[in-house]
Amino acid sequence: MISIDAEFVAAAAPNAAAANNGRGLVLKNKFVNLHHSDDETLLFGECKGSGKTPYLCSADFTNPETVTYRCSCPSRQFPCKHSLGLLYAYVEGKPFTTAEVPQSIADKREKAAVRAEKKKTDANKPRKVNKSALAKKIKAQLDGLDLLEKLTHDLVKLGVGNMNAKSAAEIEKQAKQLGNAYLPGAQAALHNYTKLFWDHDEEKTSTQREGVYSEALDQLGRLSSLVKQGRAYLERRLADPELAPETESSIAAWLGHAWQLRELKEAGLVQDNAELVQLAFNAYDDVARREFVDTGIWMNLASGAIQLTQTYRPYKAAKHIKAEDSFFQLASVSELCIYPGDVNPRIRWEGKTMRPLEKKDFKQVRGFGHASFAEVIKQVKMQLKNPLADKLPIYALNYAQIGMVGDQYVAEDAKGERLVLTEIGLDEEPRTCNLLELLPADLLKKQTLIARFRHDLDSGKLQIKPLSIVAADAIHRLTF
Repeated sequence: MISIDAEFVAAAAPNAAAANNGRGLVLKNKFVNLHHSDDETLLFGECKGSGKTPYLCSADFTNPETVTYRCSCPSRQFPCKHSLGLLYAYVEGKPFTTAEVPQSIADKREKAAVRAEKKKTDANKPRKVNKSALAKKIKAQLDGLDLLEKLTHDLVKLGVGNMNAKSAAEIEKQAKQLGNAYLPGAQAALHNYTKLFWDHDEEKTSTQREGVYSEALDQLGRLSSLVKQGRAYLERRLADPELAPETESSIAAWLGHAWQLRELKEAGLVQDNAELVQLAFNAYDDVARREFVDTGIWMNLASGAIQLTQTYRPYKAAKHIKAEDSFFQLASVSELCIYPGDVNPRIRWEGKTMRPLEKKDFKQVRGFGHASFAEVIKQVKMQLKNPLADKLPIYALNYAQIGMVGDQYVAEDAKGERLVLTEIGLDEEPRTCNLLELLPADLLKKQTLIARFRHDLDSGKLQIKPLSIVAADAIHRLTF
């Protein structure tokens, strides 16, 4: 028996427009036949289109984690509006009758089963390393690090006080060579420095300029560390071509290694039967890199770890890549791949099942919240000692109350330890502190705060940006 709801359909849709169009087909009675297979693993039907012959669409639930959608229409969206309409018809209780699976669909199901078996067999085969090609690539990367070191030294000599939009543009032109040297991660790190100077200094206050200079010095330290750690890592790999990418740290990703699921599985970076709850979500347009980025913040209910999903959709291919969105149910993943990283590693999976969140899930999330701010502060300070560590880690904090002290919001734990709330986090994240005054009073006492830590370089203090509040029966999101 297939068990889905409207939220399942919305999550399956490539975008909101496709979901609305699919629902519209049901409202307009465009489906002339609705069926399911004898074993109820397949929904299929015919939907009137612009031509004389109705489109044959289907949704195959043989593997509930990765539902396969098929349709005879010419649309390049998957699933298309006809397959989505089929799902909506099922959710809304339209009558589906048992029928023999059409031969065209049966043939495709058989071919898919063969491909899946071949993929499984190929995954178990030992892979050969092209040592010559790998050595050539590593040497190019080492040359690229030499360039990055030179650029970093030039920036230090120039001084942050002499940097401006023009000099930033000149550095970025030279930095394009890092992409040719298979170092897109290093190129992005240098971009994080130069973008600090895109705006004209005349438009900034003295306080704002001081903040930029402090951040710039921190970024220069990060670039220097990236050169040092990256060179040591690449030299080890060059000496031993059989050496797999580093998994104990994120240095490989910092240099720009694009981890494949196969690599993560071979490295043992896999968790079976994981349950995940999304705590926050944010989507933004990265104009500099010409791509859309969808970021989900999740809690792993097995460990309480806060982990991230990130989907990158380059402008040129955006319409062919499914946009992610806020997710309000519990995700069950049979095989969760975890990228090397620090406190909030990136995660990825190939398929999931879902169910509505229950009170026990909220209780479990709250149970992983840190009751002592002092202990968390200690952890964050230890992490920030590593120049390549995530400078804006996310933690769950159990607070006694949130309130105003002077003109600032402050969170306080049961022992009276306080953390100042800030609007400053990632550049792409919206303001959130201004929403606190709109919340019911009971949400500002004895709840769990999902917060992004930030080290204020001028004051030397840790601050937190609120992302969501987890209550006993709901997650109140401050970002979408």
